[in-house]
Amino acid sequence: MTALIERIHHVALGNLDQFVQLCDQLDVQYCLLGGSLLGAVRHQGFIPWDDDVDVGLLRADYDRFVEAAPALLTTSDYFLQTPQTDENYGLSYAKLLDRRTYIEEKNNVNNARKGIFIDIFPLDRIPSDPGLQREQLAKFQVLNARILLQLRYHLVDTPLRKLQGDLTAEQLADTAALKAERDAVMTQYQTTASVQLKNLASQYSYDKEIFSISELTDLTTVPFEHLMLKIPKNYDNILKRMYGDYRVLPPENQRTEKHLDRLIMDNQVFTE
Repeated sequence: MTALIERIHHVALGNLDQFVQLCDQLDVQYCLLGGSLLGAVRHQGFIPWDDDVDVGLLRADYDRFVEAAPALLTTSDYFLQTPQTDENYGLSYAKLLDRRTYIEEKNNVNNARKGIFIDIFPLDRIPSDPGLQREQLAKFQVLNARILLQLRYHLVDTPLRKLQGDLTAEQLADTAALKAERDAVMTQYQTTASVQLKNLASQYSYDKEIFSISELTDLTTVPFEHLMLKIPKNYDNILKRMYGDYRVLPPENQRTEKHLDRLIMDNQVFTE
């Protein structure tokens, strides 16, 4: 494990601890998702080479969390980054950032606030009809791409990007309207009787991260490093859907950090 990953894990555990405290204070349920769920089950903590954390909340709890948490964090070392609290932030989900850190991400150059983070995903109802699923996802992806383009998200930094001025008030207002439209697409099935839930921002193929309501509400608590965190009781079926034989480690050449290139903290720079 590199010094960079060790420091990221150490700081991210603080983010996680703060997140859990907020969930307890606000009486909202959460659970680990994706690689963090896999890490909890297979490693009792972080996957050694993983450099991010994924948690999810049902949409009603997510909305309550993002509305109430910022006021509870005003005197803390943490910032809840959402499309509303950071006008230059283009993603559809929240991040809890450590204000004392600064990061540079791989293949992701933008003007949003930076810091070691955990990802906080809303879990939305989706239709059971595959055609309606494709239609909703296509609308979401188009709006997402327009927002990222308007907010000047790039894979690499360029001299031209540095010459660009700040977005105008009119441009930011247009982007805010697109963000609201994207939220409406994500939540369009919330009042239906659908029993399927999805993280629409997931990087996994569509079918791999569809959950039943019971899977995300019937939870248990397990060790994650020195913390005790919530995961679905049905984690085995969830992880098999996502990863197949998830107990088998990937080849060594695939055990690499996915997101971060550079970390600044404690007046030091870490790149490896």
